[in-house]
Amino acid sequence: MPTFAIRSRRVLLPAGLQPATVVLRDGVIAHVGDDAAPGVPMEDLGDDVLAPSLVDTHVHVNEPGRTEWEGFATATRAAARGGITALVDMPLNCSPVTTTVDALERKLAACSGKLWVDTAFWGGVIPGNARELAPMVQRGVVGFKAFLCHSGIDEFPGSSEADLLRAMSVLAPLSVPLLAHCELDDALMKVPESASPSEYRTYLHSRPREGEDRAIALLIALSRQTGCPVHVVHLSSATALPMIREAKAQGVPITVETCPHYLCLSAEDVPDGATAFKCAPPIREGSNREELWKGLVEGVIDMVVTDHSPCVPGLKLPDTGDFLQAWGGIASLQLGLSAVWTEARRRSIPMQHVLGWLSDGPRALAGWPAARGVRQGAAADLMAWRPERTFEVHEEDLVQRHPVSPWIGRHLAGDVHATWLRGHRILRDGRLEGPPHGRTLLGRQT
Repeated sequence: MPTFAIRSRRVLLPAGLQPATVVLRDGVIAHVGDDAAPGVPMEDLGDDVLAPSLVDTHVHVNEPGRTEWEGFATATRAAARGGITALVDMPLNCSPVTTTVDALERKLAACSGKLWVDTAFWGGVIPGNARELAPMVQRGVVGFKAFLCHSGIDEFPGSSEADLLRAMSVLAPLSVPLLAHCELDDALMKVPESASPSEYRTYLHSRPREGEDRAIALLIALSRQTGCPVHVVHLSSATALPMIREAKAQGVPITVETCPHYLCLSAEDVPDGATAFKCAPPIREGSNREELWKGLVEGVIDMVVTDHSPCVPGLKLPDTGDFLQAWGGIASLQLGLSAVWTEARRRSIPMQHVLGWLSDGPRALAGWPAARGVRQGAAADLMAWRPERTFEVHEEDLVQRHPVSPWIGRHLAGDVHATWLRGHRILRDGRLEGPPHGRTLLGRQT
């Protein structure tokens, strides 16, 4: 690759935002300083923020087997559009589910030639597959996902306490994390016959926060028993924060993520029948949202990821608006930074904090080196964005396979307009540039 330079009056360096010139050579940041060597081609970004690109460790790509829901080509294009240069694919909603080495091989074959961004893989823990876990680590998965309740698809059943204990005893000496969807089946509430399935409060009351809190308590206890690192995915219940805080203080190896929809949306604002807002755990009340922000700022919550979980539009049941029967999942891979930044700046939260939650936090979970700002010697994985720019989300702007999203019609701030992957420009002025340069990332690298 030719050597070139990028200049901006706002480069996110380890010391903060400063004017700088960044020289890229052979996929690496070769120099950060006041200027480049004579003759090096230069692009001036003006006031646009040049920062390390983002990482999303919670993405349901759904390929192979349910590629009509999303697929590697469209998911990784959406990631690039959102300033993401690496993602980790979840082991379910694809078919076969990624719970064996053979299924992983089929997934690796399915993504060949389709990746616009680098892609790694979680394996799955289900009842009876403990013998597959160590071979899957050897083949390159960066950790494992389990459900403490029914996952929504029969091929990926929930794990009992005994199943989790067996799996975590295998994973602990391998130093890979167990990620858990923390809701318990026995805490889910039966919906009264008189309740309307198109009213959001009906769905919200069917999945109370107590089920999430009890599941997190179980996960903490099993981590204490086995020493296995654990990770709470998509935390929605703020009442779990005190026990998580205490567990961290006591040295339990636990990390926690939350998602843009829990930080930016509230139950009070979900229209009846608007099943694009359905996810599990559910979007909770505005007061709960504010407590999640406090936990994030405090550091009890470690990162923000999208839990991009698309489906074919018909599964959202737009004609009936039935929250109880519609598929649960929110697709926001392209809009995660914009959504979170929109709310963060209302709370006067510094930009550096937001970028860290969406970059360094997920990198650590996947076992990759932290970016820690634009610095010499780091991979040339960068994004340029305009934090002051506001825009309205339109269906035609979304590059995911199906433009179904609760963000449509909303005004967000902070638009990514350029993305570089190992020095290859894959997004220019908001438009993707090919060919795709993404790679599969196998194994933890720290």
